[in-house]
Amino acid sequence: MKIGVSLPVREMADDLKSIVAFAQLAEQLGYTHLRVPDQIIRPKNGHLHEPLTLMAYLAAVTEKVELVPSVIILPSRQTAFIAKQAAEIDNLSGGRLRLGIGVGGGKEEYEALGQDFSTRGARCDEQMDVLKKLWTQETVTFEGRWHKIDGLGINPLPIQRPIPMWIGAQPVPSDPVVQRIGSKADGWFVLCTPEDFPNVKGRIDAAAKDAGRNPSAIGMEAGVAVVGPREAEWKDRVKNWTDTGLTHICLRTLGGDLTIPQHLDKLKEIVDEIPRG
Repeated sequence: MKIGVSLPVREMADDLKSIVAFAQLAEQLGYTHLRVPDQIIRPKNGHLHEPLTLMAYLAAVTEKVELVPSVIILPSRQTAFIAKQAAEIDNLSGGRLRLGIGVGGGKEEYEALGQDFSTRGARCDEQMDVLKKLWTQETVTFEGRWHKIDGLGINPLPIQRPIPMWIGAQPVPSDPVVQRIGSKADGWFVLCTPEDFPNVKGRIDAAAKDAGRNPSAIGMEAGVAVVGPREAEWKDRVKNWTDTGLTHICLRTLGGDLTIPQHLDKLKEIVDEIPRG
């Protein structure tokens, strides 16, 4: 199992030196990936950097750790532009991007970005198809409901062809999301409860088989807080998730009113206590 951490960007705000220090320390301690949330424009929802730009910044100051925006609200963005941005980060990082995507639930954000909230799920399906083509083909010809590309492509292509796309959905994926994960995604962020997990995974596995895919090729990642109200439970929660067969865990130091130095101290404190299965 791969153990990563969530970058506490809300708490660190504009302290870029501490953001870099956290990312570099996580890498030095052997954490496998860094996750960063997405937010473009929302009312009073906390300080948050644009994740793809931040990932490009972190690519220059790290060497091994995987970079995981989780999740980009894909249908709120232009597909070709996302393809270009993601390919650039993948190249700058030496092939370390794992692109988390979702459709989101903020209608006001879609409206502010000039995108249709009501068709976001179907548009996401088409976007994933277009992105895979743009990341693997020098020239693409595609005509769908929202995209028309006639012999065009991005240059340079990414190192990973295609860049892996993981889907986040909460709390229990609806049928369209289940189908999207099973038929198109490289993995999914497990945002359901451990009790609901077997049912959700079973439905995703069935969707994968219907699409002619091997369910075991679809990764799974859950998050576990190591601070806050459930701090005393975190090792048991990691072990319980490990027993389900997850491929990834993301540990979170955010949400516990830590100071910036305490976030870094917590990374060092827990690294040798993580249950490894």
